[in-house]
Amino acid sequence: MDSILEVAILAGTISSGIAFVLTPVVIRIAKKIGIVDDPRLKTHPKVIHTYPVPRGGGIAIFAALLVSSLIFLDIDKHLLGILLGGLFIVFIGIIDDKYDLNPYLRLFMQFVAAAIPIASGIGISFITNPISGGIIDLSHPRISFDVFGEIRTIWILSDIFALFWIVTLMNFLNMGAKGIDGQLPGVVSIAALTIAVLSLKFSADITQWPVIALAAITSGAYLGFLPWNLYPQKIMPSFSGSVLAGYLLAILAILSTAKVGTLVVALGVPIIDTGYTIARRIISGKSPVWGDTGHLHHRLLNAGLTKRQIALFYWLTTAFLGILALNLKSTFKLYTIVGTAAFVGGLILWLTYRKSPRS
Repeated sequence: MDSILEVAILAGTISSGIAFVLTPVVIRIAKKIGIVDDPRLKTHPKVIHTYPVPRGGGIAIFAALLVSSLIFLDIDKHLLGILLGGLFIVFIGIIDDKYDLNPYLRLFMQFVAAAIPIASGIGISFITNPISGGIIDLSHPRISFDVFGEIRTIWILSDIFALFWIVTLMNFLNMGAKGIDGQLPGVVSIAALTIAVLSLKFSADITQWPVIALAAITSGAYLGFLPWNLYPQKIMPSFSGSVLAGYLLAILAILSTAKVGTLVVALGVPIIDTGYTIARRIISGKSPVWGDTGHLHHRLLNAGLTKRQIALFYWLTTAFLGILALNLKSTFKLYTIVGTAAFVGGLILWLTYRKSPRS
């Protein structure tokens, strides 16, 4: 364990350093090519910053991930699939930063990006039943066919589950963990670190070593970006940074022996907030993908908390739930998710209907 722990620490440190150094370069490039979010030109109610902020934070984050992965990980079909999918996300993100793509087009592109690592062989062959504790087998049915003399196999349920898991987390992170300066990179760094610690528990299995390293690299990349995104932010993670976060965390949860439940618990606050937000929009007859000011972080801001306090709230809850998830069995993870849902729902209701203080 000592050797992989040392490698993980080194990989995370280098990834963090690369992201920290490259982000100012990306800021200058973003200003030159015009990918800047100017609130004077964009009147959408969800825009809460008051000065022009460069977009494109995902570029620096992905560059740190790419370089560090090529240094510390063996280049196999799985890593290539992950990196190609990430590159596609960043490419779409840059276009969106410039032209503000239609949300439904972005959603379609997310499915394409998620399909790339799945095509490389990454999938969920089983999940733990949170009620009984048993195993739900997703490895059947299968379809086999010949491609240039080589037999290829598609695990239908496994691939479908993995596809929707990745796309769901991409959107939930984009919608629920982004919006306040410093919110996203802190949450993602802590969540990736949770997966790294989880995989360290199984480090006797050397197949988990690449997962530990990749989780450390992911955590480091977002941690290196964080100082530039702290209030007052110098750059936004934007679509590429937030969707890339969900993409990487979803894949890491798959690779770390399909510990989907652990990640759901750790990210309980932004995931549940996004679930409530989508339900609220649908019930109100609105599109679930068009942004508004109804997220928990918006309500906390309206209640008088500062952006720094809100970011700290998200970091602390993610850290608390992450530590809790590492020590819970499947059934208790379900109870924790239900409890978190009740907490977030109650907090949203209180913030919505609380009486304003008298002047």
